[in-house]
Amino acid sequence: MHQAIPCSNTRAWPRPADLSAPPPLRHSGGVRQVVQDNPVVVVGRKGCCMSHVVRRLLLGLGVNPTAYEVPTEEEAAVAREVFGSGDVTFPVVFIGGKLLGGLDRLMAVHISGELVPILKAAGALWL
Repeated sequence: MHQAIPCSNTRAWPRPADLSAPPPLRHSGGVRQVVQDNPVVVVGRKGCCMSHVVRRLLLGLGVNPTAYEVPTEEEAAVAREVFGSGDVTFPVVFIGGKLLGGLDRLMAVHISGELVPILKAAGALWL
């Protein structure tokens, strides 16, 4: 019969904050630099459920998108940097350095069967 390993209360366990995902990308070049450096980028609000849906769809296709999370206080600044105006709804998807659109456009392109060829052309999918 196996014996249980004794529990020690003196061991320091990592706090949940130490186990969290890596922090959102922040580069000196901002969003534009991230878009240029990665084949697929999802720019969205921090903790947004729609950004999660976009990432899950792309992960389901075999693509590992780069997530750029925008804090609430920086939304207008990021929108102006990327689009020249503060009139943008997040999430926004960039493929191959070009703007594809939001969740609605991504779903439309996926349903029509055009998404996989676009991802292959961008080098994000090798199948």
